[in-house]
Amino acid sequence: MTQRSKSTLFLIEQLIVVAVFAVCAVACISIMVVAYSDANESRTISNALLKAESAAEIFKATNGDVDAVADILDGANVNGVTVLYNKDWQTLSNDTTDTQYVLTITLDDLQQITEDTNLITGQLSITQTTGEELIVLPLVTQR
Repeated sequence: MTQRSKSTLFLIEQLIVVAVFAVCAVACISIMVVAYSDANESRTISNALLKAESAAEIFKATNGDVDAVADILDGANVNGVTVLYNKDWQTLSNDTTDTQYVLTITLDDLQQITEDTNLITGQLSITQTTGEELIVLPLVTQR
């Protein structure tokens, strides 16, 4: 009788240990999922920032010539510059289902105010196709 009682106690003890390990494993997995999601979001924002900086430098180097900016970035010039990217931040030639991000450069309509100072102003934005804005930057350059 005492032999059976000890083995039952041992089994209960083992079940408790397994349950504790299972709870710890679930907690670790949920932490890893959150970390993976945060790393992806950080990578996306870093890539968007690199593309935005590059486009802003091209805008400045071309003195605000949207045709030249569109040519250099392989984008379209329709009331400003529009460049489409896939999930790996590679430029797409046309709007497809692979489009994940859109870089847009729009010029402000305040040219009469800035004619005295020879400034061209605009805005650069990078958005996801879901509508979420990743980056919005003001653009200013001289003619």
